[in-house]
Amino acid sequence: MRLGSTGETGEAGQRPLSETIRVGGPHRRADPLEFTVQWPVRGYELDSRGHVNNAVYLSWAEEIATAHAEAAGYGQEWSAGQGGGWVIRRTDITYHRPAVYGDEVALTVRVELVKGARGVRRTTIRRVADDELLAEVLTEWVWVRLSDGRPMPAPRELVELAAAVSAATLAKRRAR
Repeated sequence: MRLGSTGETGEAGQRPLSETIRVGGPHRRADPLEFTVQWPVRGYELDSRGHVNNAVYLSWAEEIATAHAEAAGYGQEWSAGQGGGWVIRRTDITYHRPAVYGDEVALTVRVELVKGARGVRRTTIRRVADDELLAEVLTEWVWVRLSDGRPMPAPRELVELAAAVSAATLAKRRAR
């Protein structure tokens, strides 16, 4: 899935991802456990060395997680209806290679765990031209009650939806 190319809100006519994600109309939803998008590196995302600034990778991971939730039907409106929402607790980024202006990057986010109040997502960022792994972002989220911001158990629907991947993630951790 690519960014929309209409409008005048971004570099080269690109709109922000959050404004352009639409997945097959109201009845077709994205896979709730894995989601991929791609877009070009934009000039304003670069640091003084001509690479994508390290902070941008975190922004990309947060942006794709939000777009994924919306596209799968578990976004802001659904979460508000449940009385809660996800907030980032911790992020670990491993950089492998730099992205530079003009690169097209593909981001894939995978849900790895939903248990109790915790959720874990892994985002991989690859250069489209050669499928080179540029960065991996492991993000731990906490489901919080909207009324007071306190952690609370994630909705049962999400826990059940992610049960198989959660079990696989926990088994891998125990095997270490």
